[in-house]
Amino acid sequence: MKLIALLKGKATPARTMLFAGTLFLLLSLARVLSDGGDLTSSQTMGTTLRVTCPILLAGLAGLWAERAGIVNIGIEGMMIFGTWFGGWGAWKYGPWVGLLLAIIAGSAGGLIHAFAVVQFNVNHVISGVAMNLFAFGAMRYMSELVYTAKIQGAGISQSPQQKWPIPRVNLPFLAGGDLFGWKTPDSLGWLERHKWFAIGDLAGILRGIAFNVSLASLLVLTLVPISAWVLWRTRFGLRLRSSGEAPAAAESLGVKVTPLRYAAMAISGGFAGLGGGFLAIVSSSYYRQGQTANRGFIGLATNIAGNWRPVGVLASAALFGFAEALQLVGADSLPKLFLFLTFACGLGLLVSLLRRKMVPMINAVVAGGLFLWIYLAVNEVPEPLTKAAPYLMTLIVLTTASQRLRPPAFAGMPYRSGESH
Repeated sequence: MKLIALLKGKATPARTMLFAGTLFLLLSLARVLSDGGDLTSSQTMGTTLRVTCPILLAGLAGLWAERAGIVNIGIEGMMIFGTWFGGWGAWKYGPWVGLLLAIIAGSAGGLIHAFAVVQFNVNHVISGVAMNLFAFGAMRYMSELVYTAKIQGAGISQSPQQKWPIPRVNLPFLAGGDLFGWKTPDSLGWLERHKWFAIGDLAGILRGIAFNVSLASLLVLTLVPISAWVLWRTRFGLRLRSSGEAPAAAESLGVKVTPLRYAAMAISGGFAGLGGGFLAIVSSSYYRQGQTANRGFIGLATNIAGNWRPVGVLASAALFGFAEALQLVGADSLPKLFLFLTFACGLGLLVSLLRRKMVPMINAVVAGGLFLWIYLAVNEVPEPLTKAAPYLMTLIVLTTASQRLRPPAFAGMPYRSGESH
């Protein structure tokens, strides 16, 4: 009875953990039944982490902006700033300086966007689109000025190679890392190779974030709990969120909304710039035009699907990253993913039955039947569709999550500090 009440109740940490654990068991079952080893392999999970980080940073950029009441459509442009300055800094001074310059460049873009929407009440969407167009043209022009034909490996659309890569580590005792010169056992790799139900899958997932992982990726992951703590456990975070929920009421209590929005946009732009720098320095080893590939817009989708919360953004970004990583590591495993989606729809059907929600029940039956048919009928997904998998996943998640979303009440609405509202 307690389990049924938990499934029927509102979102709580216990309910979230229950659903996450159930989905993991369904993924493991799909891997066993379909013999789809790539679904939970450490290689897939390692690639997922690398692909997820820029999307996660773009999602956090949207989260910080909208929590302060500003819709940041310009994330893509701020990421472009980050890729260019990150690639240039990594070439000139090394990767860590490149990441720092990427953050500074992204923050500058965020402040420009804030100046337009806060100071002059420019429409948030128009300002963001202008930022994206400006970033593309400006960085193209900078490449023409800086990367001449005399510089080896440079061109109008790319920078030279970075000086050296950011170190990668294997965690001791988990993934065979070194400890004071002694090579420790690879316990997770041993468990993964046995392919036991659930245990082998869990080992593969954990080894993906413990083996050959970039220090920059670990740094990015720490930004999720830091963001959650600052926004929900500090006075600064409370005031920032109040400026996105009810700015007039916040000002009546002495909160200075305008400086908070500038600060939020500097942080938002910094996250976006770091995402761009990650693409140029960690995912690649140089800046290349078009490197962001619309990840800024996918980041906005993760923010929405994650219900404007850091952990939700992480989960959504990981879902999109997993879809992209699977087509990079083992495109032949993509059809097997549809078996897992069939099981997930079955879980959704069960929850809808307990809650007596007719429309979600019908949706779960139709979607589950479609996914099962695809799994049984399709042996190989065409390459154009494999590349579209992350975007299709974005549409599916946004469609299914739309009924439970609660955005900041004043996000994107015009507001001028000090005026009567």
